[in-house]
Amino acid sequence: MSVETVPTTKKPKGAASQHSAGGGVINRRRGTVATVVMFVLAVVWLFPLLWSAYNSFRDYSFTQTNGYLSFGGWTLDNYSEAWNRGNFGLHFKNSLIITIPAVALTLFLSSLVGFVLSRFSYRFNLTLLGIFLAANLLPPQALLIPVFRMFKEVPLPAVMSESGTMLNSYWSLILVNTAFQMGFCTFVLSNYMKTLPYEIYESAELDGASVWRQYWQLTMPLVRPALAALATLQVTWIYNEFFWATVLLSRGEKYPVTSALNNLRGQFFADTNLVAAGSIIVALPVLIVFFVLQKQFVSGLTLGSTKG
Repeated sequence: MSVETVPTTKKPKGAASQHSAGGGVINRRRGTVATVVMFVLAVVWLFPLLWSAYNSFRDYSFTQTNGYLSFGGWTLDNYSEAWNRGNFGLHFKNSLIITIPAVALTLFLSSLVGFVLSRFSYRFNLTLLGIFLAANLLPPQALLIPVFRMFKEVPLPAVMSESGTMLNSYWSLILVNTAFQMGFCTFVLSNYMKTLPYEIYESAELDGASVWRQYWQLTMPLVRPALAALATLQVTWIYNEFFWATVLLSRGEKYPVTSALNNLRGQFFADTNLVAAGSIIVALPVLIVFFVLQKQFVSGLTLGSTKG
């Protein structure tokens, strides 16, 4: 009675490996190096936030006497003083008035343009997409004077603006944020819409569906994942916008919450612990949005890059 032996392959020395979840093989040494590098980068990235949170619970006079590397001087007064002095209740409301319409308008207009670019082929298709993308390459500082003069000359009724122009009104920030964010959203949505099967549009045309119905009742439900991811990213970007608010608004009661941090600075010195507490208050809504919708954040990084 013979016994068959099964040949085995030996791994060369020093070639230790582990299987990844996707079935591939990852070199253990490279995996360790990658983990260490990512950990260091995460610490470097989180250090300013953690350092601000640490000092926001400390008394300013204590840190001035003992240094910021000392331990102690704990207090919660920084948060209550920052909230009252910065008038964060009013400025949070201003941020909502600016962010929500700007995000909704950006996604709506971008979806319209993305639908046209992805479903209709004409001579200036790529040119139009290039114009939208080129707008993202311009730094806001380069457009400061033209935008300021243009908004100064655009009249608005007294119901929409107390100044009678686009300046010092919520509309100016809503429109300028929409204009600067439309390029990225159009690019992402057009690429995502191109991955949708063309057969469903042929069937819709055979059933007599108009172009608007194909957009609203067919395309929009299919791109909800892309819209959710972009909405999460846009809320973060527009909420954190600081430059245009300081340029287009001259009255402090209309400032968004990020610009209200200027209220925490003194004339001759700045209580850095108080500013740190105010920064944590401002960052909390963004952190909450991130942790609640982190799947949309991650998926938003790869939207339109793969098919299916």
